[in-house]
Amino acid sequence: VNKTIEYLQPNPVSRAMSKVRGQNKGGTKPQQPVGFLGEVMLKNGRELGEDSTFGTAMVEMEELLRQLSEVKDAFDLNVRQNFLDPLDHLKNKDLKEINHHRKKLQGRRLDFDYKKKKQAKGSTIPEEEIQFAEEKFHESQELAENGMRNLLESDVEQVLQLQALAEAQLEYHKQSAEVLESLLSTLNERVEEAGSRPKSERKPRSTFNSYSTKRDSSDGDDTDAYPSTVDYNAPVPVTATKERCKALYDFEAENEGKLGFQEGDIISIVSKIDENWIDGELNGHTGYFPANYVEII
Repeated sequence: VNKTIEYLQPNPVSRAMSKVRGQNKGGTKPQQPVGFLGEVMLKNGRELGEDSTFGTAMVEMEELLRQLSEVKDAFDLNVRQNFLDPLDHLKNKDLKEINHHRKKLQGRRLDFDYKKKKQAKGSTIPEEEIQFAEEKFHESQELAENGMRNLLESDVEQVLQLQALAEAQLEYHKQSAEVLESLLSTLNERVEEAGSRPKSERKPRSTFNSYSTKRDSSDGDDTDAYPSTVDYNAPVPVTATKERCKALYDFEAENEGKLGFQEGDIISIVSKIDENWIDGELNGHTGYFPANYVEII
């Protein structure tokens, strides 16, 4: 169940990265990554304007990427209803109930055995009490056996749930392929449109020597033609330095997007994602890493 949820839902690190990019606002359901790509396409396409074939193509691509996002949302819902929910029911109800009966069976077995041994040693335990303990033991035994039998006989139902997962994946990829084929067809039209446009003729600009012009206009006095004296004592603008941190331990980047480092490395901080994660740069590589592995310097 957990691995399927990880397959469908963003993991905590992805949610942290979404937060720093402003992608999960207001506590609403996180948008699919392809949806964010579409938003970028739409924004930049509108900035280029309708006169740009590239800009028009990006606006059209946003529409199809949004369709891909909707297809992924439908896939997530399908898997949740037809695969994850039945598994949750099996885990939280059926298996839980079976374990309850097994524990009760164990306790009643111990109670029944204890009373039988006490009676065998000459203890004055009423026969009715021993008989009642035996009945309770057999009652729990029957409930536990029936629960296990029903679980083992539900193979067909469980395989059907796996089949539903496979069918959902197949439908998701089919719909995604249809959207992508439509996208390629649209982009091909834009390529032909851009190729058929006549290229504008570029006229060279007239150039002149400003130094010669000033020299001619000053009757041979070319003193003003040279630039003014440079003040070498003027202060040099200071570039703001990035906040840095020092690695306290080794950190291995197991996933794409993480930044690995060794103990003692000095890392430039790009941004602080949240209290647990930092986005940094080291030796030309960027990525995120846990905040408790470093100290700010």
